[in-house]
Formats: sequence, structure tokens, C-alpha cells
Amino acid sequence: MVEDDDGLGTQLVRGLDRAGYTASRVRTGGAALTQIAGPTPPDLVLLDLGLPDMDGAQVCGRIRERTDIPVIVVTARGDEADRVEALDLGSDDYLVKPFGFAELLARMRAVRRRTAGRTGGGDADLLRHGPLTLDRRSRRITVDGRPVAVTAREYDLLAFLAADPGRVRTRQEIFTGVWGDWFGSPKVLDVHIGAIRRKLGKPELIETVYGVGFRLAGAQAARSHATATQATGTQATGTQSTGTQSTGTRGTGTRGVVGPADPARLPVQGGWRQELPG
Repeated sequence: MVEDDDGLGTQLVRGLDRAGYTASRVRTGGAALTQIAGPTPPDLVLLDLGLPDMDGAQVCGRIRERTDIPVIVVTARGDEADRVEALDLGSDDYLVKPFGFAELLARMRAVRRRTAGRTGGGDADLLRHGPLTLDRRSRRITVDGRPVAVTAREYDLLAFLAADPGRVRTRQEIFTGVWGDWFGSPKVLDVHIGAIRRKLGKPELIETVYGVGFRLAGAQAARSHATATQATGTQATGTQSTGTQSTGTRGTGTRGVVGPADPARLPVQGGWRQELPG
């Protein structure tokens, strides 16, 4: 949702959340374009025309240049010229304030039906990173082929990090890219990171960069950690040597004798680096 009116924006986000949608809000056209160009673009945009930094019609045109994401203009401008301009620039519907919330939901459902399948799928929708796979079309996550159930916000957060593995994302970047405008406790990010680590079963995949933010571990590092974990389960074996034994007048014979294990070949306790949870 792109809405600079805090009162209306807050009410609509809460209503959409109660209706089963995952909604976030930004106040400016620039912030909207940044989020749409990010790794987890929205499925639908509710766009006000009267924005503080640029006209909403311009935002609509730029969105349509980049993507086929459905756009519903929600504005106080009811003139025919404004409607025609927004529709010609690519908006999928136009709703004039004030409006009923039930009507908004009905228009959203209608637009989603009309635009279903408008964007392509296939392998382009898959993000693969070591044992981790994200399907952006179905919003599903698997680890080593195992399905992982996460909340909508947890998926958005993991997809944001997975879009550029190894790159450190600051807390502010994460809040802007995943939550939009967020004025609550910053600890909510740590809670979500902790929950994702537990659900993935591989906490080392998300690294904490203390004092900065978080990053998804490089694919090579993720594979190396998995290999190291398997190696720690192997048993050390001693080496066998052969010795000679005299048997007096009967002559000499040889037999195998098990020698002591070479300490240099035994695994070192705690020899593998463990990532600390953030």
C-alpha cells in the first residue's frame, strides 16, 4: 500500500491483515518503487495519487514499465480526467475515496482473478542456495528437499536475504525492504531471525554481523558446514603394524600386532567452527 495518510493507512493495513492478507505500507512513491524492484515484490499494489514526493500517476507508469503487478488506484481524485490518466498508464482499477472496505476487498479479488497467470513462472521463480530453495511463485521453502513451513513475514525476510547471498543487509535495509514503514520495536527482527533459524534446522545459513545486520551465508560456506557436520560423526580407527617374534629353534614367524592409535590422526574436539545464533 502506498498511502501518506497515517490514519487511513494504519486502518487499511489492519483491516487487510484481518481479512487474511499480508499488508505493508510505505508513504512515498520512491519507497514504493524500491520495494517493487526488490527481491520480494508485492502481489498487488494499492496506490494513492497524492503522494509527498511524486504524483501517484507517475508511480503507476513506472511500475508498469518494470512489472505486471496489479495496481488499484485508491484516491480522493474523482474527476474523469484523473481516472482516464491512471487507467491509460496501466492501473487495473480505480477506487475513489471515501469507499467501503467490503468494496475494496471485492475489487482486489476481481483484479487478482483477471490478472492471474499474467507473470511467467518456471525456474526463474526459484532461488537456490546450497541446501535452501525458495519458490517465489508458490512462496514455498525447502531445505535438502524437506518442506519448511514459515509465516508470510518469515518468507519475505528469508527471500530478502536470499536475493543476494553473502551481502550484509543492515537492519534498516531489512525493515525497509520487508516491513516497509515500521515504527515498532526493532527486536521484532531478531525474533523473526531466530524463528527462521529454528525452522530451517540449519542456523548457520543466516549469519549475524554484529553491529550491522544479517546475511545469508555463501553457498560454498553452507555446503562446507554440512560436510563438516557429517565428518564429525566418523570414528577414528587405529593403524595396524606388523612385528616379528622369535620362536627359538623352531624358526621365526611373523604376525600382525595392533599398534596404538596415532594421536595426530584423532579428530580434534570442537575442531569445526560453529556459528553463533544472533
